[in-house]
Amino acid sequence: MLIRPPATASLPAPADDALAFSAMASRYIAGQVAAAGGWIGFDRFMDLALYAPGTGYYSGGARKFGAAGDFVTAPELGPAFAQTLGAQVAQLLSLSAPQIIEVGAGSGLLASDLLLELEARGMLPAGYAILELSGELRARQRQTIENHAPHLLPRVNWLDRLPERFAGLLLANEVLDAMPAHLVSWQDGAILERGIVVADGRFAWDDRPATGALLERARMLATECAIEPGYLSEIALIAPAWVGEWAAIIERGALLLIDYGFPRHEYYHPQRDAGTLMCHYRHHAHGEPFHLPGLQDITAHVDFTAIVEAGCAAGLDLLGYTTQSTFLFNCGLTEVLARTPVSDSLRYLPLASTVQKLVSPAEMGELFKVMALGKGIHEPLLGFTRGDRSASL
Repeated sequence: MLIRPPATASLPAPADDALAFSAMASRYIAGQVAAAGGWIGFDRFMDLALYAPGTGYYSGGARKFGAAGDFVTAPELGPAFAQTLGAQVAQLLSLSAPQIIEVGAGSGLLASDLLLELEARGMLPAGYAILELSGELRARQRQTIENHAPHLLPRVNWLDRLPERFAGLLLANEVLDAMPAHLVSWQDGAILERGIVVADGRFAWDDRPATGALLERARMLATECAIEPGYLSEIALIAPAWVGEWAAIIERGALLLIDYGFPRHEYYHPQRDAGTLMCHYRHHAHGEPFHLPGLQDITAHVDFTAIVEAGCAAGLDLLGYTTQSTFLFNCGLTEVLARTPVSDSLRYLPLASTVQKLVSPAEMGELFKVMALGKGIHEPLLGFTRGDRSASL
């Protein structure tokens, strides 16, 4: 079956081998649509496009992170992010256990920079585990750590599945946004789930009545947020369930979640009536999820209210919620910047530019949020000492 990509003239053209990879990914997804009876929900499409073995975006071999990839995460900007984060990580390790699990470690830069910072603080964890299902990303993470902190590589191991029990810190930077989400359309007298069919050799949208847990959540949101007919948005069921799973695993410690998103009342604001779905390809952000499956990232912003509800219902405590900017300043970003003399312009100017991207409201500072959920942690956390926005949830 030949699946033709939609016309997207404004985006960079892929090389022939990349185009062939995307065609293979499209054929695989189309086969799954046919096997499901001709229709799949958008959450299933997103899951296949990102994670299908061998053809998904995160399981394929294309470079994803940094200048040569599709987007830049905070750790890719430089070590200042991890160095500042180190203050909060050190406190949490001292309050729980000297163990870290990082979920979805990307290129491995956050792991290597964080380990070096913790070493400098005399707070190296006994173990640093990375939960990563992509063999290609595992290899890249290992190489990054070997290049930047080779003496610390023996402390790092990779996990295939969630542990049965854990004490320490679970770290997830830009993980929740890539978890598959449903698309829902609220109409007069009906709540519809947006799904995918194959028509005339192309993927196409097709709405069907929502059912089960999705329908229940959509009805609740319609009442709580006064959603009007004609509204389209995402509902994430997997991300809150994932937090609930960790609540059963953690004996003492915390989840530190860093991602872009909003409290529920902002997420489902009347003016955000087309949702938050966004795709990233070669540093171009656009809203066409059918463009080159397997070659582009697909994300949805995080409903942090849903995350805290799931965590607290499963036995976790909310330890703090604030913007990335406030969190980093609370953790000593100014002191990290001061480590480099202003007179050393070759090092200071790029560092200052990185800091600007991390904290500027026009960049990552306000859109990105930091949330801590924990069990057995009773001391105030450093990153939330000022500007805690937990009440906004």
